[in-house]
Amino acid sequence: MATIEMDNVECVSSSDGIEDEEIQSSVSSHPHPLHQFSSKPHNLVTSGLAPTSVHELLECPVCTNSMYPPIHQCHNGHTLCSTCKTRVHNRCPTCRQELGDIRCLALEKVAESLELPCKYYSLGCSEIFPYYSKLKHEAICNFRPYSCPYAGSECAVTGDIPYLVAHLRDDHKVDMHTGCTFNHRYVKSNPREVENATWMLTVFHCFGQYFCLHFEAFQLGMAPVYMAFLRFMGDETDARNYSYSLEVGANGRKLIWEGTPRSIRDSHRKVRDSHDGLIIQRNMALFFSGGDRKELKLRVTGRIWKEQQNPDAGNSVVKTKDVSELCRVRQQFAFAQVFAALGASILAIDSEVCT
Repeated sequence: MATIEMDNVECVSSSDGIEDEEIQSSVSSHPHPLHQFSSKPHNLVTSGLAPTSVHELLECPVCTNSMYPPIHQCHNGHTLCSTCKTRVHNRCPTCRQELGDIRCLALEKVAESLELPCKYYSLGCSEIFPYYSKLKHEAICNFRPYSCPYAGSECAVTGDIPYLVAHLRDDHKVDMHTGCTFNHRYVKSNPREVENATWMLTVFHCFGQYFCLHFEAFQLGMAPVYMAFLRFMGDETDARNYSYSLEVGANGRKLIWEGTPRSIRDSHRKVRDSHDGLIIQRNMALFFSGGDRKELKLRVTGRIWKEQQNPDAGNSVVKTKDVSELCRVRQQFAFAQVFAALGASILAIDSEVCT
């Protein structure tokens, strides 16, 4: 079993950890957890029907979701969505009569004439959409809840950022730290068992934002690798305002990664499978560990910084030290570059060990 040791978590502020009161005060402004949302429209339709009546007309009696074409009906006029039609074995769930292939064109026309608010209106979205455009918007709405970024289990919790921060701390027992620099040691007694290595997530609070640091071991094809990457607890647009670096090394050699944190809108698996982070091949990791290569002792250091804003260029961002070009190139070719470099290094390392 892998163990995690936390060494010298350096912080820009004077505090080494996020105070409970700070998180609690953030959550108190959101007294109701945002892991359940109503899809019912409120007080805005263009027809003469009451909002509740419209919602009931367009609500599938089986799944209770809003119905979209093709809307099916039985001979008695009871409706249901096309997805549920296959689930009820061609029997009306209301009257148990055979369904057939009758479409409710009148209800489809009624829906086409409606304009409704986004279902996340209570979270701040003020947009209004035609009924058939609303679903597409809601799938990408900036006010939609975030999914829990914890990847150690299949967690279905969703909510806003303050709620998820408290959830990570209280339910997943994730380490919380304040500061923009970090220094971690990953220790594993049997590095040959890569598939059993424990992955790690730490939450950092800096610049008024929250970031998730991931570190894990997995099989990449036939090659066992270790990977570290950072995710931003917010939308992709805001994530682009920040950059981060990760460094690992020993014995006169080191690997450095610089990039832009990915939003937690992108799943943990999506980021990992895109290889958008610091990738360390096992032989290189063992070399960095020193000793007889039988125990992994890997130290990963890093920092987070905010890009400078150009006041004369609106919302454009000026990348300091030409980081933008460096990040883009490294992100685009990271996988090929890292393993090309590692291949040559590993040959040299193995030669040294043999001698």
